Amino acid sequence: MNTAKYIWIDGKYAEWKDAKIHLLTHALLYGSAVFEGIHSYSTQKGTAVFRMNEHVERLFHSAKSFGMKIKYSKQDVGNFIKELIRKNKIGDGYVRPTAFYGYGTIGVYPENVPTSLAIISIPWKRYFTKNLRVMVSKYIRHSEKSSIFGVKISGNYANSILAMREARMKGYDEALMLDYHGYAAEGPAENLFIVKGKNLITPASRSALHGITRDTILELSREIGINSYETNVKIEEVKNADELFFCGTMMEIAPIISVNGRKIGGGKKGKITKKIEGRFYSAVRGKEKKYEKWLSYV
Repeated sequence: MNTAKYIWIDGKYAEWKDAKIHLLTHALLYGSAVFEGIHSYSTQKGTAVFRMNEHVERLFHSAKSFGMKIKYSKQDVGNFIKELIRKNKIGDGYVRPTAFYGYGTIGVYPENVPTSLAIISIPWKRYFTKNLRVMVSKYIRHSEKSSIFGVKISGNYANSILAMREARMKGYDEALMLDYHGYAAEGPAENLFIVKGKNLITPASRSALHGITRDTILELSREIGINSYETNVKIEEVKNADELFFCGTMMEIAPIISVNGRKIGGGKKGKITKKIEGRFYSAVRGKEKKYEKWLSYV
């Protein structure tokens, strides 16, 4: 694991090794935390945080859905993120702000339990360094009747770990998860895109997190003339795609070359995936003036 010198927690900068919480922290016992994954990039103008404002907005939305009260403003949190990146001297990096219920009760309901906020920033390159072989998991994604759409709650990722472990134990690189209707939803921590003909499609399932990288790719692809849209996707359509890829803040764009052992696109990264990938990296590194609106310079 990459580390850095400082972690920001509840208004203070702690040395990496000294950033600790109590064993009876509510979030540790029950998964009562919300978080964001944010990417920073080296650009010609210095380090820039990609779509920071949107990520901070979603962090506060997630916290509110969980009844958490973050005592800082959104602007404050953005400033804390940038200052931590500066102190840690990060270029290409990964930032994770986490709001969580702290020490206060051993009961499940977090009544009168304080909310803490912590931020890490670490050097980061690529999560997946190869094209992926995925399998359809037996574990389905949460429905809107079992969680809240559009929020990143830590406890929900126990479902992801089960799917990931299943896939890796069977020799695959990653899992693909369905929703409770049987439609393709997403990966355990990634959104899915399908290329069929000249169309770029992403599942509309509300069991999937409609992520910020997903939104970025939809906008970038439409701007370069690709017919991009969201709809319900059957698993047969996934298996018969011309190209597939996962996307997300941590893994960026990760091509998929097989599903349940069935090759996709001849077992290699496709042309449209390459085209979108090129546009994406150009945007995040500040080479597209139109998309500098997405960059918050440190």
